[in-house]
Amino acid sequence: MAKRGGFSGGMPGNMNNLIKQAQRMQKQMEEQSKELEEKEFTAKAGGGAVEITMSGKREVTKVTIDPEAVDPDDVEMLEDLIMAATNECLRDIEDTMSKSMAGITGGMSGGFPF
Repeated sequence: MAKRGGFSGGMPGNMNNLIKQAQRMQKQMEEQSKELEEKEFTAKAGGGAVEITMSGKREVTKVTIDPEAVDPDDVEMLEDLIMAATNECLRDIEDTMSKSMAGITGGMSGGFPF
């Protein structure tokens, strides 16, 4: 008797398990993403002269500037400090999200291993 499709008899059960696992992972990722979006991230630059706080949605929620950092003759330095603190905050958000998702997917890169 010839086999049809070339699959062994156990394949449909394995496929169902993979689908269920993918659905669980998707739900976990959605929950984790929501938690991270509600979290706040803060970064400082210039020894604390500038402090930026952002939500996990990458929205700036607070900016604190030490009055001593405000020099009308050196606006560029203040701009650089704001930019540095903002970029550091964004890196922290990305790093936290990557680690969180890696915990859910078991470090898989590129999706499922099939």
